Amino acid sequence: MSASVIHAGWMFPPLSTFVPYRLCCTHCTTFVKPNFLPFGQQKLAPLTTSCLSNQALTTAASDHNYGNKQVINLTPRMYDYLLANVREPPILRELREETATMRGSQMQVSPDQAQLLAMLVQILGAKRCIEVGVYTGYSSLAVALVLPDSGILVACERDKNTLEVAKKYYDRAGVSHKVDARHGLAVDTLNSMIENGEGCSYDFAFVDAEKRMYREYYELLLKLVRPGGVIVIDNVLWHGKVADPLVDDEKTKSIRSFNRALMDDVRVSISMVPVGDGMTICRKR
Repeated sequence: MSASVIHAGWMFPPLSTFVPYRLCCTHCTTFVKPNFLPFGQQKLAPLTTSCLSNQALTTAASDHNYGNKQVINLTPRMYDYLLANVREPPILRELREETATMRGSQMQVSPDQAQLLAMLVQILGAKRCIEVGVYTGYSSLAVALVLPDSGILVACERDKNTLEVAKKYYDRAGVSHKVDARHGLAVDTLNSMIENGEGCSYDFAFVDAEKRMYREYYELLLKLVRPGGVIVIDNVLWHGKVADPLVDDEKTKSIRSFNRALMDDVRVSISMVPVGDGMTICRKR
């Protein structure tokens, strides 16, 4: 009989010893969360899984006070289905495909993220926006495409080469007049905007930049965004590392700390959503 395996804080029991849950397909398994008893005294506490189709699983919180609510796990097949239902403009698809050939292409936001950002801008009726961390411009282009002709997006990026790619696509999409591309450190740009009297004059901001600077970006953006405006923070789930107590690198610890601070910040209403690598939507009160 094979022994249980503990990996990254989770216990994986041998399937031959776990009888109560029938596996409905070869892609299903049962995960067991440790209850921090000494090894050998662990009690199996199943995290319920069920099969929707060939590979699409649902799961429920280990705390049964959440009512065993089933939520979806994005398997590759399910994520492909989701992407097939994203309305991606051709110019964004071209930019995405060019970026996929570049170093660091994983930094590009996903199409479903960009679609959500654009919808938030439209719901807000936003005219003045900020982006911190442009890379090759996928998210900023998605926002610029839905801004009114008189709208403006201040796009902050420190990498000149990737910013040039973004500017090329702004031109191709006919939105260059709506994008104020700022090359340099975002902190310097945001401080200069505050000094220029632009406080509380922006409707929307998106942050996808240096993770250890999130707290500073956030505080500056709170000064620039109006009451009722929205700040969206990317990568708040950080590839799942934030939930793994065995991971303690500086970026992960910084994001954990930032997430805790947001929970306690009465200046904003928040919603953390598992889109992309996790995004927190903050509405300034």
